[in-house]
Formats: sequence, structure tokens, C-alpha cells
Amino acid sequence: MSDAVLVARELAAGYNGIPAVQGIDLTVSAGEVLTLLGPNGAGKTTTLLALAGLLPLISGRASVLGAPVDHRRPYRTARRGMRLVPDDRGLFPPLTVQEHLRLATPKPDPAREKAVLERFPALAELRPRKAGLLSGGEQQMLAIAAALVSRPKVLMVDEMSLGLAPMVVQSILPALRELARAEGIAVLLVEQHVDLALAVSDRAIVLNHGRVVLSGEAGQLVTDREKLTAAYFDGATA
Repeated sequence: MSDAVLVARELAAGYNGIPAVQGIDLTVSAGEVLTLLGPNGAGKTTTLLALAGLLPLISGRASVLGAPVDHRRPYRTARRGMRLVPDDRGLFPPLTVQEHLRLATPKPDPAREKAVLERFPALAELRPRKAGLLSGGEQQMLAIAAALVSRPKVLMVDEMSLGLAPMVVQSILPALRELARAEGIAVLLVEQHVDLALAVSDRAIVLNHGRVVLSGEAGQLVTDREKLTAAYFDGATA
């Protein structure tokens, strides 16, 4: 695809030379939301770490904006516009919301901060508050907002709903969908709330035992519930 931003081909990655994922093929284009689904231990987080350059590849390749992911110097991949929001949110509890937003870029960008906070208005009133005193949903919004301040080309969010009430997730996921379209951000989600994720995704991939067992348009997967369930829980391939 001509507007492909994030690409992986036959990607294999793991730990101590032992692959946790193998044969991963995926493409995320500008303005698109792709969700990785699958049970715990399926290899979703491993895939994100490999794509971010934080875990070396065993084989295959990955690229961001046409340049190979540099696993020896992952900061170079970040400079191209890759941002990863980890499942622990990566926040510093003693720092305030405002300090997190300011640290997200080398130089202060008040206009960008204002634009991002308009997407997450609940954070605007919490700018003086320390991250450690925020609720789980507020912390997740801050982690995503801090990533967005840097104007990413690729945004990867790992287990966004972890520890959050479904109502909180319902308020955050649509904002990511809107941002992807409005700013042409390629978004790659790892999510456990299958229905909520598919509602805001263009496409989805199901991983099981470290391999892709099902992929397709989000709407198609929603209608074929039997196939989706078999892939998710049993690893049955299409």
C-alpha cells in the first residue's frame, strides 16, 4: 500500500533466542486503526516490542515510514515518529500532568498541548495534579496524550483497557479513532475488550500461540462471531 506507515513481514521475535511470535505479517496505513487480539500469552506485547525496536528480531523485517526498525538504536525509530504506550503506561508518579506533557517533546509546544487536551478535556483540569494521584482512566488518558503531543506517525497502545472500567474505555477508544483519521496517525492497538476494539478498528488480527490465526476487516469479524471465537480461544485458523 502506498500509504503504509508500519510494515512487518515474516517477523519472528522472542527472548533468549526462543521465538514467542513467528511469521507475523501486518501493515498499518496512515489514518488506519489495526487491533491485535488474542488470549494472554498469544504474543501481542512481544509483537509491539519488536516493532518499537525494543526487542531484537530473530528473523523477518519491520519498517516504519520506509526505514528499517533499528533494534540496536530504538531511539532512531522513535525519532521517525513511533510512539509506544506500554501496558504499565510508562508514567512518573511524582510528575504532574503538565510536566508529562512538557517532557514529551524536546521543546515546549503549547499549541500542540492545547490541541491534545481538547481531545481529552478531563485532563485539562488536572494539569497541576501528580500522575500518581490520578485514577486509572486518567493515567491512561495522560499516557496517550503525552504520546500525542510529540505528533507521532505511528501510535501503538498495549492493553489500553487494563484495569479500567468498560465505560472509561468507551470514552478513550473513540478519541483514538478520531485522531487517527484527523491526523493520519497509524494506530496499532492491543486490546482485550474485543467488541469495543472492533467498533473503532478498520481491521484486526487474531494471534494465538505466537502466530496469526485470523485477520480481516473489523466489520467482517464482528459478523462472523463463530470464526472469531474459534480463532481467539482455540487457535483455529481460517
